[in-house]
Amino acid sequence: MPWREVSAMDARAEFCELAIGPQVNMSALCQRFGISRKTGYKWLARWRMAEADTPFGRDAVVARRAVTQDRSRRPHRSPGRSSTEIESIILSARDRHPTWGARKIIAWLQADPRRCGKLDVASLPSASTANSILKRHGRIDEAASQARRPLQRFERAAPNELWQMDFKGHVRMGKRRCHPLTVLDDHSRFAIGLQACGDERGATVQTRLTSIFQQYGLPDRILCDNGPPWGTTSWGGHSALEVWLMRLGVRVSHGRPYHPQTQGKDERFHRTLREDVLDRHPLTDLRSSQRRFDTWRTLYNEERPHQALNFATPASRYRAASRQLPSRLPPIEYAQGDAVRNVHPGGCVEFGGYRWRVGRGFVGQPVGIRPTQRDGEWDVYYCEVRVRTLDVKAQEASRNMTV
Repeated sequence: MPWREVSAMDARAEFCELAIGPQVNMSALCQRFGISRKTGYKWLARWRMAEADTPFGRDAVVARRAVTQDRSRRPHRSPGRSSTEIESIILSARDRHPTWGARKIIAWLQADPRRCGKLDVASLPSASTANSILKRHGRIDEAASQARRPLQRFERAAPNELWQMDFKGHVRMGKRRCHPLTVLDDHSRFAIGLQACGDERGATVQTRLTSIFQQYGLPDRILCDNGPPWGTTSWGGHSALEVWLMRLGVRVSHGRPYHPQTQGKDERFHRTLREDVLDRHPLTDLRSSQRRFDTWRTLYNEERPHQALNFATPASRYRAASRQLPSRLPPIEYAQGDAVRNVHPGGCVEFGGYRWRVGRGFVGQPVGIRPTQRDGEWDVYYCEVRVRTLDVKAQEASRNMTV
């Protein structure tokens, strides 16, 4: 016959029934039930109190059974608990910015005392307490909170050393599509550009970048993706947009194919843009979308505390570049001794008796061909950028073998 499973309430009731009997060895009884003498006397005192209050009838049985239930350990008073006013301010801030966590909310409230109303900023709780308030009122989902993990971060030493640029991907806008173009400063996380574009063509990007350069100056380098309209890392893969940036003295880097983490800061910016704007406000047309982007970009740059910046705002760490966009493209000049060739419509140049592919982005542009330290090798330059190497010696050896 199997053992009968006994609940904690049944075991406590049985213990108390035996403990009130005559000549009971309390130590042995407690040992039998696997509890301490202190615990045994606690349950026995509760049982006798219930027995004294309701000594007879069915109500007495119910009362005695009730005392065997676990009691809440919650304190009767919580003098250190945050006031309803503090909770209201934190919850209001969360409702206004539903994607912000506790630390960001506290930093945002401390940055401007007017956001706290009549409450003294010094009385704001710690971030951990604010987090408990948000959880207690159902503002934070525990599973979503656990899914976020801290990342190892890298950044450039100063503003405008590197900008990250990419399209967010198309967003439905009625029967059309909006293609948000984002430009982010690597050092400060300052959103330099957030443009509502109708397509992802190179000419569109160049027009928008021209406006951005006029306002913020020229960066040292721009990191972008592979493929149209950006170009690729392989030789011959330079796009017309990349060639235009080279002409302005802006270096261009490309992320590793299928490795979006190379542009991790811009990818993270895209997630914030989606959560704060795209998922909450349907887009209707490009003009109204741009107004919404402009309003949110100001909030992101000037008000929203950034965790990676120790909760400073991006605007507090950014300054415009010293190099200005020239009114005219600078002339292309090469060193004396360079062999200068114009790139043919097919994207090729003639040199050493051979046709060499340079890239369609250079069509109509002059390139300089400069000898290297190795015999028979020449580097092809556009302005100050080396775009490929020509191995004339290897080409001749290959032709002789075919002959």
